[in-house]
Order: sequence, then C-alpha cells, then structure tokens
Amino acid sequence: MSINLRTMFAGAFAVVIILLTALLSYLIGNESSKTAGVTIGRSLAEVAYQMSYSLDHFMWARSEEVEVLSKLKAFQEPVDKEEIAGLLNQLKENLPVFTWVGYMDTKGNVLSSTDNILAGSNIKERPVFINGIEAPYIGDVHDVKLLAKLLPNPSGEPLQFVDISVPVKDASGRSIGVLAAQLSWEWSRQVESSNLTPLKENMKGVEIFIVSKDDNMIVLGPASQVGKSMKDPALAQARQGKSSWLINKSEGSQSYLTGYAHGDGYMDYPGLGWSVIIRQPTDIAFDSVHRLQNYIAISGLAVAVLFGIAGWFLAGWIVRPLQLIAESADLLSTGKEAEIPKFNRITDLSILSASLRNLVNNLSQTETEFYISDMARHDALTGLPNRMALDDYLAHAVSKAKQSRSTLSFLYLDLDGFKKVNDTLGHASGDKLLQEVSFRLLESTRDNEMVTRVGGDEFVIILHTSAAKPMQEAEVVAKRIIDKINQPFLIDGEIVHVGCSVGAAVWSPETQDTSEILRLADDALYISKRSGKNRITFETAV
Repeated sequence: MSINLRTMFAGAFAVVIILLTALLSYLIGNESSKTAGVTIGRSLAEVAYQMSYSLDHFMWARSEEVEVLSKLKAFQEPVDKEEIAGLLNQLKENLPVFTWVGYMDTKGNVLSSTDNILAGSNIKERPVFINGIEAPYIGDVHDVKLLAKLLPNPSGEPLQFVDISVPVKDASGRSIGVLAAQLSWEWSRQVESSNLTPLKENMKGVEIFIVSKDDNMIVLGPASQVGKSMKDPALAQARQGKSSWLINKSEGSQSYLTGYAHGDGYMDYPGLGWSVIIRQPTDIAFDSVHRLQNYIAISGLAVAVLFGIAGWFLAGWIVRPLQLIAESADLLSTGKEAEIPKFNRITDLSILSASLRNLVNNLSQTETEFYISDMARHDALTGLPNRMALDDYLAHAVSKAKQSRSTLSFLYLDLDGFKKVNDTLGHASGDKLLQEVSFRLLESTRDNEMVTRVGGDEFVIILHTSAAKPMQEAEVVAKRIIDKINQPFLIDGEIVHVGCSVGAAVWSPETQDTSEILRLADDALYISKRSGKNRITFETAV
C-alpha cells in the first residue's frame, strides 16, 4: 500500500504535533503532579499535626482541671457531700464536655456525683477507679454501658467516653479517695470541625481518622469505619512518631494522598498515642492536573488538525509540478507525444525536469536502436529468436556451462509433412502452422532454454543438461516435443497433422566448439528423416 505525498505531508505534520503534544502533556502533567502532591500533602500533614496537637492539648487541659479540683479542701475529711456535689455540677455546667464527674472513697463507693448519677453505687471494678487510686490516669476512648443507660442520648448512637481520674490525698499524702470524670468523646468532633472546616472548603473528599494505639482501632472517622481496625502504610509511619505525607492505595484500587501525625502528649501529659490520618482520593487531589493535561491534549489535537490542513495545501503546491511531470510521462508511456514541463522557480524541480527531459531523449534514441536490434534478432513470423540471437545466446550458455561443469544438448528438428500443408492449404495456413508449432515448442522447454527458428520449418533448441547423462535428459525432452507436434492442429477450420524428426548432439567443455556440435545435430536430423521420421537420432563427435 502506498500513499501520496500530500497525505504524507499532512499526516507527518499532524503526527509531529500530536507527539509533541503528548510529550508536553506528559512532562507538564508529571511536574504538575509532583508540585500538587507536595503542596497538598504538606497541607494534609500540617492539619493532621495541628489536630493531633489540639487533641493532646485538650486532654492536658481537662486533666489539669480535674487535678486542680482534687486539691480543694472540700474533698478532705470529713466529706461534705452536698458541697462536693455543688462543685462537680458547677464544673459540668461550665464545661459540658464533662459528661459525668464523681467522687469515690477508697473502696470505690460513689459519695457525690453530677446530677447524683451513680451516687451510692460502687465502681471499684472500673478502670477509672482501679487506676486512679494510685496515680493520675487517663483512659482511651471506650463504651460505659452503665453510665450510658443513665445519661440522656437524643441521637440514639452509642456513647463513648474518655476517662480522667486522680487520687485525692490528705495533708499527709495519704489517698482518701478518687476524683473521676467521664468526658464525652463528642468533643473530638469539635476539634475535628475546627481543624478540618477550612480544609474542606478548598479540598473535596477529605476524610479524617483518629486511630487508637490499642488494636489500631478507628475512634473517629466516617461512621462506617468507626470501631474497625485500620491497616494503612501511613499509620505505620505515624506510629514511628513521624509527621509527613505519602501516596498510597488503601481500599481496593482507590489511591489516596495521605497526611499523618502522631500524638506524643503535651507538657506533663504523656498522651494516649493517638494517630491522626487525613486523606484525599488522588483523582480528586490531582483533578486540576488532569484538567490541565486534557486542555493540552485538546489544544494539541486542534493544532494538529490545523497543521495537517496546512501541510495538505503546502504539499499540494509542491506536488503540483510533480503531477504535471507524471502526466507527461504517462502520455509518453502510451506512445503519445508529450514534453516534460520545465520549472525554474524551485531548484530541485528544475534539476528533476531537466534530468527527465534528457532521460526521455536518451530513451527514445535507445528504444529506436533496441527495436532495430531486436527486430534483427527475432523471426518476424513466429517471434522466436533467430540464428543471430542463437549465436549470442550460445556465447553466454557456454560460459555458464563451463563454470558449472555441465553440458549443452542441441536439438535440431524439422517438421515432417509440412510441404504437403503448404501445397494443399496454402502458404498462409503454413505460416499459421509454424506459429502454432512455436507455441508447443516453448511449452515443452524451460524458461532458461533457447528455442530458435533457423529457417523454413527447421528449429534449433538448446537444452541445459548434466554432465552425467545428457543424452538421456535430451531424449526425454525430444520425445515430449515429438508427442506434442504429433497432436493435431486446427488451422483455418481444418485438422492438420504433421510429424517431427530430431537430430541431437551434446556439447561438453572437452568437445569442439558449438558450431561443430550444431553441424553434428544437423547431420543427425537427416539420419532421423531417412530412418523413418518422428524419431530422435544422436550424433557424437569423433
């Protein structure tokens, strides 16, 4: 399949532009993705760190408040339950995050509490008492079923709390009770909102997770994820105390740009080891980059179309002179008179035009000479090579046979009964018979072998035969020729029968020259005719 120059020009222009567009789109997109990734990743990591800091600071502040409250004289013996209840309720009123605050004796009995919830109950088995009797204690996020039943819960969702407890000691340093508080985990939503709201205004699809140190449980995040264990490369990095960002695949094939930070406490508060993970799907994070790449691609395709059209017209201007030259050449090939046009404005076309004009002139002269030469080497009636062509062919055939150490077999044949055809049907019919015989001779030989008409009804065939058994090979061909010639001919509506006698001689590099071999074959032909015709006779050199 071939394409014209105009299509090639237009296609080449378009392909170059498309390739350049693809390259620019890749380079710009790749660099933009890196820049966007660093910018957004750092923003997410910074927000994660700020939230981690806010969580630890909040817990430190609440623990300090409980610690300060435990130092008041009201908690010293003897205990004034009413005074303590008033203080606890005042604390809850000022800081609603304290869902429940209670004061217990050393045996775990709740002496006073906010709204008298659990007052008179014993919670010595609860971690908030067990751990708080010895030293200040802060417990991780958990459910408290007993307390949850007693507290109002309009939302109906499971209530979660964070424990804070401190030992209450007398002037001698002896533990005389425990001051404990249950903080509603809802305060974490406030921290999340204060940190994430500005981020969500600029970033779509952002999710935040707070992951507990115990079992990597998600304690804050999308509702469907809370309470589940999180497995994420970013979490592993955060656990090492790092604060940074990365791109990772988390759920299925979804890819995220993730910022992370680890809570390591505040001041003398050691922290609960929470990790903050903030992530955004990469297809959203890099949406602007993808839009830029699409814009470049669309612009590139538009430019490619424009350049393709320009290339089409430019190629047409260049190709037009070539088309005129081609049209002239086509006319010359049909035998009509035509002249290759001249072009002077473009140097290359001017050179091409002049060269073609010279070529046409030279070919015309050569064709005339070749035609004259060809006519002289071919029989006008049958179109077969004549004696002159035979001599030229033998010169090349002998050289080739000497190189390959093979032989040449000469078949000299004459038609039996040809004179009768001329006498009864006329010379015109005889000429047609010679033409038909020529076709059958060509069918009986190979393409590289020579069939010539040397005069009248006489033909000479040169066969390429082996050095081992040339006579047997020549005999096979001769018999095939005799069989074909003996088949009837239809000439001018008449069935014509003729025979064929063959004389043969073999040339080898050790024998005489080809003219002597041809003479021997001619002698053998007459022996065949005298011996009964329609046969082959070999004559060998003495």
